[in-house]
Amino acid sequence: MVKRPQSKSRTNAGQVRIISGQWRGRRLPVADVQGLRPTTDRVRETLFNWLMHDIQGARVLDCFSGSGALGFEALSRWAEYAELFEMDAKVSKQLQNNLKTLGANNAKVRQGDTLKLLSTAPSQGFDLIFIDPPFRRDLIAPTLERLQQGWLAQGALIYLECEQECHPELPESWQVLKQKQAGQVIYRLIQT
Repeated sequence: MVKRPQSKSRTNAGQVRIISGQWRGRRLPVADVQGLRPTTDRVRETLFNWLMHDIQGARVLDCFSGSGALGFEALSRWAEYAELFEMDAKVSKQLQNNLKTLGANNAKVRQGDTLKLLSTAPSQGFDLIFIDPPFRRDLIAPTLERLQQGWLAQGALIYLECEQECHPELPESWQVLKQKQAGQVIYRLIQT
């Protein structure tokens, strides 16, 4: 895999910046792992503008957490609780350290394969789910399928970020509320 040069808006020397909320402007270190591509500041800003009336008090699930940029941004904007799933042990450890740095006691990092972690439903569904998996690994369809097995609160919102050629089949009752493209990435906000 060829590493792309990272623009300043993407990361700054292995860091992500929290855009707004209680930790606005904070920079958090990101583990140096090949293929890790934090959601850009511009995309996150658009996403959280879309979510401005839905984030406060929400229970958030970040399915492929990576840098933690989406989960940390949600917590900074007063989400009630966040769970961050991450497969890589080194990345998981960095996410846990970042939660400690922020003093975020309302979040948990779960290290493991997201699809396996989703095989057991939680006691309470999530209001907002972030799905930004590694590209071209066919993870979206099985993730969406498993989420429907008790992971979604009534009227949950799903943020889906994937390569531009990705057009997942959604349940008939779900609706794409917003959609944009940034370079080779397409991102959508879906109402369940």
